[in-house]
Amino acid sequence: MKHIVRLLLLLVVFLLVTGCNSSEEQDELFQLKGSNVGDNSAVANIVNQLKQSDHFEEMELKTKDEPYGIILQYNWQNSEQKFKETVIYNASFLFTLVENVDWIIFHIDTQEYKLTKEGLYDWYGTDLSEFTTKQDLVKLIEEKIEDEKSVNQLLSN
Repeated sequence: MKHIVRLLLLLVVFLLVTGCNSSEEQDELFQLKGSNVGDNSAVANIVNQLKQSDHFEEMELKTKDEPYGIILQYNWQNSEQKFKETVIYNASFLFTLVENVDWIIFHIDTQEYKLTKEGLYDWYGTDLSEFTTKQDLVKLIEEKIEDEKSVNQLLSN
């Protein structure tokens, strides 16, 4: 009987610990919400936690004059459409978490995609700064990137 009680107690503790860790990990990015373009380490930390971070090569922060921006260079060898989805995903998180960023340029090889905060907010039809969890933002992103024509239209501007 003692063994069963101990096993149940260990199981409860395990479930509590893993449950807490998963929600902490899920919203770890949102602990960086309110960061500024001038905070190189915060922006780099965000970029390194986003999609395709293993293809991320370098970052340049444009903070001398407003509007402030970020330039990201990727080494990409997958499909261009998949990169477009990555651009939207990563830009969505950056515009949500980095308070004063107004534009982001994504470079791959000779291709360049530029998104503005205003343009992305218009595309979604919502202010991304209102999101408070990774789960809610990912849900919105996934709904929008299902429409390949809409994705291509956003990134052709």
